[in-house]
Amino acid sequence: MLALMIGFTFAMALSRFDARRDALMNEANAIGTAALRARLLPSPYNEEVRGLLHEYGEIRLSVIQNASSGEKARVANDRSNQIREALWLATKRVAETEKGIVPVGVFVQAVNEMLDSQGRHTFALESGVPNAVFWALYGIGAVAFLFVGYANRLQARSLRVPVYLMAAVVSGLILLIQDLDRPTVGFINVDQTPMIDAVRDIMSHAD
Repeated sequence: MLALMIGFTFAMALSRFDARRDALMNEANAIGTAALRARLLPSPYNEEVRGLLHEYGEIRLSVIQNASSGEKARVANDRSNQIREALWLATKRVAETEKGIVPVGVFVQAVNEMLDSQGRHTFALESGVPNAVFWALYGIGAVAFLFVGYANRLQARSLRVPVYLMAAVVSGLILLIQDLDRPTVGFINVDQTPMIDAVRDIMSHAD
């Protein structure tokens, strides 16, 4: 039963880790695509929009890195919402003054995808292994160790070292699962390089 619970919980944590990694990659690609399509907009709107996108990318990176800090994440989310509104207002001004619908249309499509990817990424960050599953794992582990210790005491020759080793291995696996399930703390974290590269590249290309 303990082995079954460890395997089940590990599979859940790993699937959520993969989902967070994929969501990060998709959002980084969406921000990069929006920045590239912003270059199609006429001056001075293209520079204004790219500046907003650059700040938006930095804010999103801050949200990801500070997901475990509720106050910092809340402030960053508030600022990202302000930037989203500024992006739409800038796009509206371009649409009112420009007759070429194609550049504006493809940019709006890219911004829509960027905002959708933000929602999916936020959901992935907030989705973890339910606490009830971890409590069940702790309970089953404690009962299993009690039975092992009791059975070991009944033997004519008590073997403590194997019991200690098994306890250490199982405890290490449980800690590994917990670390895998936490998106921003611990030793196993999603690589933020795609988002960092996307933010860096927004202002590095000249028109």
